[in-house]
Amino acid sequence: MSAVGSEGRVQPARPGDPARIGPYRIIGRLGAGGMGTVHAGLAPDGLRVAVKVIHPAHSGDPEFLARFRREVRLSTRVQGPCLIPLLAADPEADAPWLATEYAPGPTLGAHLAAHGPLTGGTLYAFATGTAQALAAVHAAGVVHRDVKPQNIILTPAGPRVLDFGIAHAADGTSVTRTGVMTGTPGWISPEHYRTGAAGTEGDVFAWGALVAHAATGRLPFGSGAPDVVAFRVLSGEPDLDGVPGELRTILERALAKDPADRPAAEAAARACAPLLAAQATQILPEGDPAPEPARIAELLADQWELPARDDPDWHAPSRARRRRVLAAVLVTAAVAGGAAASFHAFPDERKDSSGGADRSITAGPATSPAAPARRTADGAPDGGADGGADGGADTGADGTADGKADGGAAGKPADPRTAAVPTDPLAGVARPAFTRADDLSQPTLDTWTASVAPATREEKDAAKAIRKHMTAMLATKDMAYMEPTVTFNERAQTVLVTGGPVNTLPDETRAVFGRAGRTAACVALARRLEAAPADWPYGRYHVHWKESADQTEAPFLGYGQAASGCYGEVAGEWRGSEEGLATAGHPSADRDEVRVAEATVEALRAAWDARVAEGHGLSPLDGPGSLDLGFDPVEDAVYLWVQDDSGGLGGRAQQSHLREVAETTVCRKLLAEQDGDRDWNYQRWSVVLYGGNNGLPDFIGSGSCALSADRS
Repeated sequence: MSAVGSEGRVQPARPGDPARIGPYRIIGRLGAGGMGTVHAGLAPDGLRVAVKVIHPAHSGDPEFLARFRREVRLSTRVQGPCLIPLLAADPEADAPWLATEYAPGPTLGAHLAAHGPLTGGTLYAFATGTAQALAAVHAAGVVHRDVKPQNIILTPAGPRVLDFGIAHAADGTSVTRTGVMTGTPGWISPEHYRTGAAGTEGDVFAWGALVAHAATGRLPFGSGAPDVVAFRVLSGEPDLDGVPGELRTILERALAKDPADRPAAEAAARACAPLLAAQATQILPEGDPAPEPARIAELLADQWELPARDDPDWHAPSRARRRRVLAAVLVTAAVAGGAAASFHAFPDERKDSSGGADRSITAGPATSPAAPARRTADGAPDGGADGGADGGADTGADGTADGKADGGAAGKPADPRTAAVPTDPLAGVARPAFTRADDLSQPTLDTWTASVAPATREEKDAAKAIRKHMTAMLATKDMAYMEPTVTFNERAQTVLVTGGPVNTLPDETRAVFGRAGRTAACVALARRLEAAPADWPYGRYHVHWKESADQTEAPFLGYGQAASGCYGEVAGEWRGSEEGLATAGHPSADRDEVRVAEATVEALRAAWDARVAEGHGLSPLDGPGSLDLGFDPVEDAVYLWVQDDSGGLGGRAQQSHLREVAETTVCRKLLAEQDGDRDWNYQRWSVVLYGGNNGLPDFIGSGSCALSADRS
């Protein structure tokens, strides 16, 4: 069941097609096959996805469902170059489904039929990339079992291997039916025809046939009846005429009748890599070793020459929705294709919602709302969200300079959530140790490479506070596995937060790590600057992500400085942002958040119905799926998004009513939760409206719920 339609283009939806599957909005079809239908979908952040839905005829078959569940489990184990990762799945749904990233472009078969064989650098990139993909599959203990042209997509970025529909674990038994041959004639190994054996050697055999087909446009064992093709595979020689000499030698070994004579997929990738490198240099020195994996990734990108295709039928909203989905398990690829470092600082830091480099547009009080105590990964309170015992030698758990109550009722401990984060911690300080408060220059990688582990007690405390704060934020999104490393560059007066090494992390997940790192570093440094302005030299921060353990240049995820605020405020008021909305769209791993979200949505719908009944000329909200809510733990914010396809909320008066009802209902729920749970941090809200088909979010209201010091 391939994730493409005709040339990978979106086809119109058909009567009866779902409008949504899990968290994805369905906009059309990509194709269909014997197992079911592949729909074109859009994730909450606008990512294009292929959603495979099992045909009703199979969804009631226990044996088929067992194979589908196995496919899902296996797919979570496989990550690597030139592969399409699983994003989410629900094998237990009435119509079981799984979602992968959309791979734009034709299948290998469709491309060969329209344009002929691959040549030159593109051919060698194809051979190297697909071999790397199989090496990653095999390193995860999985055998693909269905390598064929229909399961290879030629995207503008390179080849992609997909569809593990009949894959099985190398260390387990297959769940395919006894006596039923699996695979496609012409792409089945001799040993599988003889004994039914299906190991990694069979994948390499199919890879050899696949590359030969790409190089010549011909089927290496011809066409015809399945038994005729099987006879040629078992006793004949493959047709390799026209395959370049060096590559032909590699394919002859891969197509050996005896599986013991074939190279492993990783060895095949290493053998193809020098041929790819020679296309870049036009010189292949005798005895030269294969390029390193990072170099191979560069060569693949450089030599791959297929044009990008655009499809106007794709719409790309940033619509965010909260759903429980089976998240893919990220694993480090065995054959790493780490890309060269690139600069990913967020554009226009003035508008950076989590404390960018320039807060000159902020004109408000000297302190921003508190960064409250967080629930850590093990459920324990975090003390003072970096302003507590971990945040400085002389700082109390509530974030104050001496650890005493800062406004709580007499005789009661102060609520740490009321401890403010300073927006101008160096105000009135004549000679601060941090001298780069006005330096808005972009950072350089030299600062990262020259950073060192914390040495002093104060540095160790700050590093601990940043890690603790980040872990608490990421845990609510089931991302606590992304443990940060904190280093220091005193000369640059900069703290460096680095994640990884993982080279397969989705961009949207990496973005959450970046936001969490920036905010945690900013909060910790702002409090340090305020507590010891004459002694604490660090005020700038960078966030990086390593894609491999030996990487010497890690891409940026953002940067800023802590002397001018850490939260998205304008004129002293908190504002929601698309970054926060995207984070809120990630499924919550916190049971309390899920409970509060469901209760709040129900209460808000009831409150809106009551407002409509009052006779203000308002219309009821659209159907049950038109209202949803998610949490952004980075800025302690709740995002409420409303889908208004009918246009009933298009006017200012209607939106004013919605904003008022939302603020009243959401704050009532949040404050009630805060009264019963001192670890409940959420105190900000934002309402986002989506209308029509443009898919663009319209922020119609944001603010903060009152959290007074005497609520403790």
